[in-house]
Amino acid sequence: MEHTHEHHHEEHEHGHEACSTRLPNKHGHHEHHDHHEHGHGHHHAHTIERLSTIYIVAVALNLAFVIVEAVAGFVGNSLGLLSDAGHNLSDVFSLLLAMIALKLASSHATKRFTYGHRKASVLISLLNAIILLVAVGAIIVESIEKFFTPMEVNGTLIIWTAAVGIVINGVTAWVLSRQNQHDINTRGAFLHMLADTLVSVGVVVSGVVINITGWTIVDPIIGLVIAVVILVSTWDLLSESLRMSTDAVPEGFDVDDIQNRISAIDGVLNVHHLHIWAISTTETALTCHIVIPDATMLEEVTDRVKELLDGINIHHSTLELETKSSHCKDVNCC
Repeated sequence: MEHTHEHHHEEHEHGHEACSTRLPNKHGHHEHHDHHEHGHGHHHAHTIERLSTIYIVAVALNLAFVIVEAVAGFVGNSLGLLSDAGHNLSDVFSLLLAMIALKLASSHATKRFTYGHRKASVLISLLNAIILLVAVGAIIVESIEKFFTPMEVNGTLIIWTAAVGIVINGVTAWVLSRQNQHDINTRGAFLHMLADTLVSVGVVVSGVVINITGWTIVDPIIGLVIAVVILVSTWDLLSESLRMSTDAVPEGFDVDDIQNRISAIDGVLNVHHLHIWAISTTETALTCHIVIPDATMLEEVTDRVKELLDGINIHHSTLELETKSSHCKDVNCC
């Protein structure tokens, strides 16, 4: 009677109550159904390989630009360029951390770490958000100081350097935009590169204004604008990383909706003890108890629930099926 499809067997004891009765199989053991699709694993590995290549190219481009921008900032006395170079350097570190997170997200299970090191990818996204917040603080402090100690700025140098930034950041953002739905780290990198592109546009505008009017105060103002843009783009990343690191339901999943959809399947009498949490930034797990009329419905219900979960991108699931008679014995404590 046992019906299992898996890359490797995982026993989830996540939120299971002692009062629940599991459905005995023909050998007298309790029935667990753990679902892992081979097709999903192959696609996941291909996605990680593709993203790794994208990250390597993005890191090389951005690191080269950081060096150019920092030199131009020192030569031209531009806080806007220096602060943007600092932020772009933090982006390089963020991209490197995201690469590490990709590798960790595909790590294999061990006896000590039964999910591998996949959860570390969530912690890395949280670290990335914190790094960006520190960068925001540094830019704000430097911009405020610049208001009180203004310096002559080379507007033409700012324009040309920032124009290069528009190209570098724009291309990187465009490449990442085609992959940003895969996980929070990639989405975070995309948002930061998009923000950098817009900031570079702002720096070009400030250079033009300085050349025309001589108002060097525009430079620290642009620095503060950069800080606000980074803060806004980082906020969602920070909040979602915090939720995922505390095993909250990941963004995009509605527990009530999923429970209702499972309950609507033919043969399902009741769904309870439903838990959804992030294994990594790219994988979501689910466990639940399902009450069915009798053992003859086991295979049919299991297959339909698996199909439903596949459709909403939950590929790690453990389903405990209980017969109506067994469930009713303990219904008061469940």
